Amino acid sequence: MNHYSFIYILTNYSKTVLYTGVTKPISQRLQQHINGEIDGFSKKYRCKYLVYYEKYEDINQAIAREKQIKKWNRRKKESLVNSINPDWKALNESVFKIDEEYL
Repeated sequence: MNHYSFIYILTNYSKTVLYTGVTKPISQRLQQHINGEIDGFSKKYRCKYLVYYEKYEDINQAIAREKQIKKWNRRKKESLVNSINPDWKALNESVFKIDEEYL
């Protein structure tokens, strides 16, 4: 059975900030963000809404992709989100099904 890694982008309620991270499994990490269990930027700015993610079989590829995206400016990150989620709908509910599929 494959264990996938994910890069993800979260935003806050007003969509004024973006947080990029890498994890496996994604639903557990999202739950930690929602509960405010991860100190730092995402907790300070209440980044709890998943708006983008990518799945990887190789954790090293996921880490490299996260580093790449973190270097991007806001506009480029917005373009990435818009490419799969133009309405910026929170994908939180659907993400909990992802881990069931890919764990």
